[in-house]
Amino acid sequence: MSDINNIVPSYLSNASSEEKEIFFKVLIHLSASDGHTDESEIGFIKEAAITHGIKKIDDLFAVSNEDDILKEVKIIKNRHLALELIKEMCMLSHVDNLLSDEETLFIGKVGIALGIEMEKIEQISNWVIDRIIWMEQAKYIFEEK
Repeated sequence: MSDINNIVPSYLSNASSEEKEIFFKVLIHLSASDGHTDESEIGFIKEAAITHGIKKIDDLFAVSNEDDILKEVKIIKNRHLALELIKEMCMLSHVDNLLSDEETLFIGKVGIALGIEMEKIEQISNWVIDRIIWMEQAKYIFEEK
């Protein structure tokens, strides 16, 4: 993807290396939470991690259990970064056009671990869905295939 910074933009530029690593670990865990890891999801995550200076990308793909990830994610103290993580999780969960119960549950658990209110998570999720709808409408309006 040539415009990877538009998908996972500069808010990660100010994050610590530990925050970046857990950010991507969360996305990796989410991508596998429905029992099916899509290659396009993995490709996106790897490219975004490289773009944001993650050195040991393959280490991030080592199997981590959910409890460990939920403990680690608490190192993210910046509320804006936490909200952006929830947004990226919502966007990633819709890549395969199927939002599973497992993905929804994990997003909620991460949000709670980050101290984000359920109402805010719902707002972010609805915004992501609205964005997807608008992008699909744009394809129709502008006669894109």
